[in-house]
Amino acid sequence: MMSDWPTIGDAMPDVAMETPEGGSVKPSDFKGSKLVVFFYPKDNTPGCTIENKDFSELSADFEAAGTKLLGVSKDSAKKHQNFIAKHDLKAPLATDAEEGGLSDALGVWAEKKMYGKSFMGMVRSTYLVDADGKIARIWPKVKVKGHAAEVLETAKAL
Repeated sequence: MMSDWPTIGDAMPDVAMETPEGGSVKPSDFKGSKLVVFFYPKDNTPGCTIENKDFSELSADFEAAGTKLLGVSKDSAKKHQNFIAKHDLKAPLATDAEEGGLSDALGVWAEKKMYGKSFMGMVRSTYLVDADGKIARIWPKVKVKGHAAEVLETAKAL
């Protein structure tokens, strides 16, 4: 099935998502800049909090590298607002709650297993998109520790 999903060199699917303020954002809004889209399972959980804080701490360095950030989960706009306020997050967040959304288009909303049970969930993944809107690098099944710094180094080199 994975072969059907966009891969390196393909255009990033241009699917609109809700911003915490109730607006809309989509990958093409960032054309002309590099873009890191990081998908994470849930606001205010340990790994997701660390990942968001790591990207936030490096946000000025990403900006200096001509790279925008966008964190994506299925959490509501209201949950995102609380998450941002609680942890003083700098990386913008978006809600990809709609069926057929960006996470579906990329295959990162997928079946997961925990404690012998199967469920649908967000696979922690990161996409680096070049200034032309093409996928330049994919990190599937991300381990949080050191990830934001690795993505920054890759973005600088692009």
